[in-house]
Amino acid sequence: MGGSLILFALVLLSLGVWRAVVGSVSVTAITSRKVEAFYWMTILFSNTLGTALGDWLADSGPGYEGGALIFGAMLAVIAAAYFVTEISHTLLFWAAFILTRPLGATLGDLLTKPVANGGFNLSRIESSATIAVFILGCILVLPQRAGRHPGEA
Repeated sequence: MGGSLILFALVLLSLGVWRAVVGSVSVTAITSRKVEAFYWMTILFSNTLGTALGDWLADSGPGYEGGALIFGAMLAVIAAAYFVTEISHTLLFWAAFILTRPLGATLGDLLTKPVANGGFNLSRIESSATIAVFILGCILVLPQRAGRHPGEA
């Protein structure tokens, strides 16, 4: 838990310095090398935080399934907040971005850890194939729409 708290502090610090220097932490405003450096620094800390947090939660009680359900539910709350509140979309983006990492860590562990430890004991190839099928299913089922570059009108 201590490591997760340190990493969370580093994420907040990187976002705070980024905002103080640039004026925004929006990923739609990454238009210079300086902003891109802040972005990648924040990504580094948030990825590491997410993995550490996912492992800590799964190992401290609810297990891999429980951890995945907790992080999935938190992401659902953020998605709902995006559509029904006026909360900053930039804040919601970073919250969701950070939470996708522990969700991935707990789901990855769920697929690959031995059954005796609460996992499904799939090999790396089997777990990768499972994830690939899921992603392809999402692409086929969920509507896709083209994005816009921030500089476009």
